[in-house]
Amino acid sequence: MSDLVQLSSNLLYAAFILYLLATFLFGGAIRQKDKKADTKKSNSWGKLGITVTVLGFLAQLGYFITRWMAAGHAPVSNLFEFATFFGMMLVAGFIIIYFIYQVPALGLFALPVALLIIAYASMFPTEVSPLIPALQSDWLHIHVTTTAAGQGVLAISFIAGLIYLVKNIDQTKSSKQTFWLEVIMFSLVATIGFVIVTSTFSAMNYKASFDYVNKEGNPAVEEFNVPALIGPHEGVLKTDDRFEPLASVPALINAKKLNTVIWSIGAGFLLYALIRLIARKRIAALLQPAVKNLNDDLVDEIGYRSVLIGFPIFTLGALIFAMIWAQIAWTRFWGWDPKEVWALITWLFYAAFLHLRLSKGWHGEKSAWLAVIGFAIIMFNFIAVNLVIAGLHSYA
Repeated sequence: MSDLVQLSSNLLYAAFILYLLATFLFGGAIRQKDKKADTKKSNSWGKLGITVTVLGFLAQLGYFITRWMAAGHAPVSNLFEFATFFGMMLVAGFIIIYFIYQVPALGLFALPVALLIIAYASMFPTEVSPLIPALQSDWLHIHVTTTAAGQGVLAISFIAGLIYLVKNIDQTKSSKQTFWLEVIMFSLVATIGFVIVTSTFSAMNYKASFDYVNKEGNPAVEEFNVPALIGPHEGVLKTDDRFEPLASVPALINAKKLNTVIWSIGAGFLLYALIRLIARKRIAALLQPAVKNLNDDLVDEIGYRSVLIGFPIFTLGALIFAMIWAQIAWTRFWGWDPKEVWALITWLFYAAFLHLRLSKGWHGEKSAWLAVIGFAIIMFNFIAVNLVIAGLHSYA
């Protein structure tokens, strides 16, 4: 079993490196186009990029299969496993869309998002553990994998929407559009900041243990893996030579999670400021030359096609299969659990997306903003509902 786990880890690492390499290759394809190189040479960069991407996907698929063999169940039962599978499904969605439209710029944006998701996953415990009784069902494989597949394809609509906005929003003047687009860019940078901070302190084997009083009024112990700027309720630091918290929080607030959010935002601001200082322009303006030659209608169609493919898959996984499993496990189809509610909100949003596009003619920038908002809802469900809001799905 240990050999399989090690093999799966190596395959995931190989996939990460290959996705990173493919990102640069897609960048080369765009650069060649900008320099008006011959079409064959430009296409060769794109072909090489998609070839390396497919190899990376196969490596990650190998990770998924070998981890399944080691665990004895589909590796989608915790945040590390689900996030890596979500990243893999995003890449699968990109590969499908790429073979339809042949747009290298899509890879330049899609693969970094997949890399961020995989890097984010690596911040959580990676050990293979047995399933808790509530998850010991074949519906785990069916429900979770189809949900992640639907979300992965829907994420491509976000990528297309982001490209459309970067290309068409005027970066020479300040406006609501430039502000919110830069907020999106900052969110991506803050994710990088989270990965950098967590990886750095993990490499240092940083641990700080606190005795504190939990929300039930009972004594408890919490271990922080980054310095505690915010400490737990009535917390007492028990580890020598560690940073004393600047403040503590009420018992109802999870200090460890809040502390991680503060570190991520702080690191994001520093990284964002550094990028702005070096580039002397907004990040969106920095990316604009990479997409300036794209056809607006083509990018808009990619976003729409991604929703057309991803929405029915998400409907099957997050609603139909979820309700069947809920009936089997809990003897009810629906229970207003936070995860169920946000799955429904996500479904209703994308249903509204299709309605507004088909009936109201919301194309172009309006459609792009909707795609971005839809992905924000998916990520809120993925991060906040999993980590912060307690419910029957808290084990995820």
